Formats: sequence, C-alpha cells, structure tokens
Amino acid sequence: MAEPAADTIPRLVRLGAERYPDNPVIVDSDGRLSYAELDATTRELAAGLFAAGIGKGTRVGLIMPNGVQWVQIAIALTRIGAVLVPLSTLLQQPELVAHLRTASVQYLITVEEFRGHRYLADLAPHRGELPALRAVWTPDRLPRTGDTAAVDVIGDAVAPSDTLSIMFTSGSSGPPKGVIHSHGNALGAVASGLSARCIDADTRLYVPMPLFWVGGFGSGLLSALLAGATLVTEQIPRPETTLRLLERERVTLFRGWPDQAEALARRVDEVGADLSSLRPGSLQALLPAELRAPAGARANLFGMTESFGPYSGYRADTDMPRSAWGSCGRPFPGMQVRIVDVDSGRPLPAGEIGEIQIRGPHVMRGICRRRREEVFTADGYYPTGDLGHLDDDGFLFYHGRSDDMFKVSGATVYPSEVERALRGLPGVGAAFVTEVSGAVGAAVITDRDVEDLRVAARKVLSAFKVPTLWWRVESDDAIPRKATGKVDVRALRELLAERGVRG
Repeated sequence: MAEPAADTIPRLVRLGAERYPDNPVIVDSDGRLSYAELDATTRELAAGLFAAGIGKGTRVGLIMPNGVQWVQIAIALTRIGAVLVPLSTLLQQPELVAHLRTASVQYLITVEEFRGHRYLADLAPHRGELPALRAVWTPDRLPRTGDTAAVDVIGDAVAPSDTLSIMFTSGSSGPPKGVIHSHGNALGAVASGLSARCIDADTRLYVPMPLFWVGGFGSGLLSALLAGATLVTEQIPRPETTLRLLERERVTLFRGWPDQAEALARRVDEVGADLSSLRPGSLQALLPAELRAPAGARANLFGMTESFGPYSGYRADTDMPRSAWGSCGRPFPGMQVRIVDVDSGRPLPAGEIGEIQIRGPHVMRGICRRRREEVFTADGYYPTGDLGHLDDDGFLFYHGRSDDMFKVSGATVYPSEVERALRGLPGVGAAFVTEVSGAVGAAVITDRDVEDLRVAARKVLSAFKVPTLWWRVESDDAIPRKATGKVDVRALRELLAERGVRG
C-alpha cells in the first residue's frame, strides 16, 4: 500500500516548499500562490493564530468561498494542529447554528456576506446558544503577530492520529453529520487514489467543488499538495468565466461533476475557448471525440465524505476490462469492501446486490456526538447505506442508496440504474430518478420531448423501470440540492409530482 510522502499537513507543506518552491499550488480568478509562498504566508498566519490561543485540538470553523485566502487560512490552522471545520457557504441560519453546535466550534472565521447570505448577522442573535464559541473573526481581522520560529516546532508535535478536520455531510436524509478525519487517514485516502485520478506534479487541476466539501478539500487541494500539482479554482463557476479560466491557466485535468462538464461543452464553441491542454483522464464531455472512450469503459470514481473522497476507481485515462464496464473500478489500496444482506448483515458472494460496507486505515475516525458502536460494526466496518455488488474480479458496481430503492408492481427499482440508462440516451445531459406515488419519476436535462424519451427508454430498460412521470428541465440549476450539494430527494419528489407529465 502506497503511503503519502508526508503524513501530516505541517510536514506536507514544508516538503512542498522544498521540492516545488516556484510551482503554483493554488490559482484563483484573481491571484496565485507558489509552494514557497504557501509555506511562508501560512507560517506567519499560524504564528498569529497560535499567539491568540488557537492550538492543537482547537476547533475552528471556516466560512469562505473558494480561493487563495481559503487555502491560506485552512493550512495555517492545520499547521498548528487545530481542527478545521469547513462550513458550507449555502447554510441558512438554523443550519449554521446546528453545525457550530454539533462540532463544538470554538472560533469561527467567516466572511460577512456571500451570495446573499449574511453570516455575522445570522449568527448574532444566537451566540447564547453556542457556549463553546469564544470568538468570531472576519478574514481581514485575523491576528498575525506571533513567533514564526515556533510554528515548525508546534507542527512537529502534530501526529498522523491527530484530528485534521470535521467535514459535514447530510447523508441521504436526516440532520447533517460531522465526520471526523485524522491527518493520517485523510492524506492516506487521497494518496491511494492519486494514480487512478491521473494527478502528478505536472497536473494543472480544475475541480468545481467548493473547498468546504471533501471533493474540493481532498480531491482538490490535498491532492495538489501531495502530488506537487496546481489547483485552479474560482468562487462561483459560470460557463463563460470557467471556460476562460481553463483556457488561461492551461488546465490539463478537469475532474468533478459530469453535469458541469457537459454544460461547459455545450458552450465551448460559442465562447471560443481553447481547451487543447486538457488530457485524457478529464471528464470526457470536454475532450475531443478522438480522445473519448466508449460509454461505460472508464470507471466512475466512487466515494463519500466518510472515506475522505473516492475509495474505488481505475486509472481515469484507461479503459477497464470489458466485463467491468459501468463499474466504479476496484477498491483502492488500504480499503476493504464487502457486500452484505441489507436485512441480516450476512456477507454476500460476488454478483449479489447488497449494502456496501468499508473498513481500513483511510476510513473516518468517527462521527461527532456518536459512540463508535453506533457508527461501526463489531468487526470495524462502516455500513455506507449504498447498494452495490462486486464481480468475480473485484470490480465494484453501484446500485443506488438502500433507502432510495423502491418497488414497482413488486419489482425492485434502483434509481441509479435508471439514471445511468437515461444519461446514455442521445440528447440527455443528466437524469435524476426517484419514486413518486408508487411510480418511477425522472427529471431530465434534455431538449427531447417526453414521448420520444419514453420510446427510447423502453429500448434500454425493462418496462417496469421506464419512468411514467417526466419533468424536462433546461439545466442542473432546476434540481433541488441540500447545503452539501447532494440532490434533495424529498424536494425533487414534490417537484416531480407538481410539474411532471405522464408519458
């Protein structure tokens, strides 16, 4: 099992400054920072934060949009062993208070306002509900005076087993969960997937995910730091500005949401952006036709917040064996995966669908305010709630969420299976499937009419899986999402019932 060259953030930052001093580590729409500059600026900021009372184990919330400053603050905190609690910029007032309380945040660093959210004003009436919260700072008022020489000494005391971050995820339903990751388990998880994601020191990586999600923090920032690569990011992705950013920075690897890649691809000619620097391993919608693989030939990288990002995959620029097409590749080194019966927990043989359970050194350390026995099985596996099967060669196939599957006329429908089939139809940008009053409902990004879609779907799906309720939408913006970015299935079901047409 390949282990990262550095197993804590303090060591990783210093190593990057030694190996790649002049390489840019982070680029946003307005600025950039080299590895040497990251080391110097975060050392200064870390000294000020330590002098102000923040140290090993201190829980610090961070609410900021993507950018160079987010990275500087996050790295400064983790260099002195503080626990980073990245918080979504999408949180409404009650959600913000609940997150701060769940993670027992002691210090909060937040912008005053972003995209209509006024975090300081939202928080002010509720400070009495947060006894752990000692201070709230805006980024421009952070303490910056301290002993910089002491920062490396403090960093040397940070151990791989120390908590790095608390990442929030909503799961499929219910209140958000504060997922606890250590320096060692997080960096190990990221390192195990670098090769599959085609990230090395020459990579200029664009990831659309916010840095407060594991997709942005782990698959973006920490991936860049471990590989010596450059992360390119922006506060608010929009097709024209994103395409110009990709062109200007000669981005070589575009990872993230297939929906966004497809939306950008539809605007490339109109904007006139040169994306010739993109290489195989990027999402295929943005690659020229001669570099694209057949549908299903490349792995759908699969993971979750609890595994600190992808835990299963296959090299993104290489076709899998034909028998594995449509799969999520194989589990990465350091991750054990088993399939169990949903009801009994009995391990299932290859080919049978059941709940995916994971175990290993890269899995989270725990969940805030929950006992270990509430989170893990007696033998240390984490029940993910995802459904899947393993084939005889160890490739993992995903079949949706155990709480999303539903019955139609007594037969089981897996939404992910229907979504995958609909996405494969010409003219379909994306599809989102759920149960609506005992029937299959689908929200589809497409210009095709409903009858045309229904006829096409019948050719690739069994009759009981073909949606009977269709809602055509123009873009992903119409799909309701939670603060974590996951589809809000309950809201989607309501919209389908209200706006869907029968076909």
